[in-house]
Amino acid sequence: MNELNAANPLERDVLHHLDEQIESARRLLASILSQGSAIRERDVENVLARLGDIKLEMELRGRLESERTDLLVRAGTQLGVPAAAVTLEAMTSLMAPMVAERARERSAELRGLLDEVAREHGINRALMRQELAFLDHLTRMLGGAPDTGYRPPHEAAAAPVPSRGTGTMRTLDLTA
Repeated sequence: MNELNAANPLERDVLHHLDEQIESARRLLASILSQGSAIRERDVENVLARLGDIKLEMELRGRLESERTDLLVRAGTQLGVPAAAVTLEAMTSLMAPMVAERARERSAELRGLLDEVAREHGINRALMRQELAFLDHLTRMLGGAPDTGYRPPHEAAAAPVPSRGTGTMRTLDLTA
């Protein structure tokens, strides 16, 4: 059976929706991977540009989530259950076997992409925290402020702050 000529509108709409979700997740992953490269290269302009791409894609994903809710409502009506109770397996019971299998495959692909998006986003967040901690360390050192050391912020916050006379490095000492 040709997926575009699915036997009923729900089959066609579910497959189309899953395709849109997959394409969106691929674009999101590409932006996040590009942002990770920019973070590693300390390319601030590119980091910010990718952040804009990510924000736009997340707005699109909001629309896709609304469409997903509509599909769940439609399926729930046909199944006689509330939309919140509709699972993929319940939804596929309304489909021809070949279409149902394709929907399961696409759903698995989408879950894999979203897992990868979450993993890479977590890596990017850790890289940014590391870069910001290093920047904070340099700023404190150059500004003569008490230095908490080059540590993750949660560790630095727990450490006692040294007195003004200790722990401060001078970058240029002109006293003789």
